[in-house]
Amino acid sequence: MAVGHVEAILFDFDLTLADSASGIVECTRYALRAMGFAEVESGRIHSVIGLPLQAMFRTLTGNGEAERADEFARLFVERADEVMVSSTRIYPEVPDLFERLRAEGIKVAIVSSKFRYRIEAILNVARLRPLVDVIVGAEDVQRHKPHPDAIVLALTQLRVAAASAVYVGDHPVDADAARAAGVSFIGVLSGTMSGERWSARGERCVAKHIGELIPLVR
Repeated sequence: MAVGHVEAILFDFDLTLADSASGIVECTRYALRAMGFAEVESGRIHSVIGLPLQAMFRTLTGNGEAERADEFARLFVERADEVMVSSTRIYPEVPDLFERLRAEGIKVAIVSSKFRYRIEAILNVARLRPLVDVIVGAEDVQRHKPHPDAIVLALTQLRVAAASAVYVGDHPVDADAARAAGVSFIGVLSGTMSGERWSARGERCVAKHIGELIPLVR
């Protein structure tokens, strides 16, 4: 039986379900170095994890040229094809959480600005792919978060109404996308947001880790 009225929980991926920070820092620095930019401090890169690649480039460099942003994305993916799967670690609470959601009859989706094929590869390594009903990645929509398109697509594929879904993420852009899609939001603390910062935005969040999620949606 479903928990409360919630029929589906949708998750961001990077820094929500998995620690991919080291790989993202490596790929970002690789791309910027190849383009002739100075090295960026890792904390600044952490702050933009979860944004589309072109938006990451614009935020980190202040360069608004579309062609340069696309070049950054191409170089980032080039390096990510080599290192991202092996350097990403699913958070230890996630497998049990997914099993519990499956047992409760809650559908699970992942909605991310990361490429779907990359998410699938990481989930396959962790043997979690059978527990995820729908994955929507960067290649599946034209407009990315904070636009609601990816969340709306996931809801359509799940056949679940927005009012019966929750989106879980680590970044303010996740909360903005959830609001735009008309779904509830719960923040996690594995990114750069603290509980105080989520509260200041008027958002609910877990107390410590994502394994505490189910009581929040009851």
